[in-house]
Amino acid sequence: MIKKLLKELIGGITRLIAAMPGGEYFYEQLLRTAMSARASVFHGDTVLSFSVPNRLARYRADSFASKEPDTLDWLDTFPEGTVLWDVGANVGLYSIYAAAKRDARVYAFEPSVFNLELLARNIYLNALQDRIVIVPVALSHDIGPSTFKMSSTAWGGALSTFGQDFDQHGQTLRSVFEYQTVGVTMVDAHRLLQIPLPRFLKIDVDGIEHFILRGGAEVLKHVESVLIEINDDFAEQAEESARLLKEAGLVLHRKCNLNAGNQFNQWWIRPGARKMQEA
Repeated sequence: MIKKLLKELIGGITRLIAAMPGGEYFYEQLLRTAMSARASVFHGDTVLSFSVPNRLARYRADSFASKEPDTLDWLDTFPEGTVLWDVGANVGLYSIYAAAKRDARVYAFEPSVFNLELLARNIYLNALQDRIVIVPVALSHDIGPSTFKMSSTAWGGALSTFGQDFDQHGQTLRSVFEYQTVGVTMVDAHRLLQIPLPRFLKIDVDGIEHFILRGGAEVLKHVESVLIEINDDFAEQAEESARLLKEAGLVLHRKCNLNAGNQFNQWWIRPGARKMQEA
């Protein structure tokens, strides 16, 4: 209640200042100052820089090494110069690490108009424009326009869905902002957009992982390893994702709990591709 009142008070003061002579300039300077804030991240011998204009972006930078250490372990297994598709790239933390640490060629799929700005800024801050390609479309099981629904409009926000109404738990998503955008399948992304087939595939889209896999059978057959976020309590997602990955010839190597109920990062590998199971 107090937080809500504070938010309304600050919002009222900001609108009042913006309406005053010179207020727009003051407001613009506040935004400019926020967007110029930076955070340095150190992990092993890798040093990265991220734009942190709000608390959420700051949290993502501060928790880089601790929030999902298994994701970093997975990225560290990459051979030099490999191709990664980062589906649900958000503001690009893992895309940037893969490109900086393993010289990966990364295709960062992110449809959020709010996250795209920070994603682009973060790529530029780390001078990785020649290694990371932003793909500002949603992946799904079909090609065509549909509604992208978001539970947050904050820079660095997550918990959104494309073409569906549910969240990562399979429950109705509380949408606060939405718009129509175009979705493609993984196969379309390769054939129509001429994006190289991935050797490694990371999928974290908060609920529609199985829809994306459904539209990517031909692509999955070429993938060496997949890291995918799955909620074991969301039976439809968990069961269909496992079936599609197994049909593509992949086997479950490791499950890493995300400290969020029964949500796990699942690490799938192709037997015989490389001895990643020894990593």
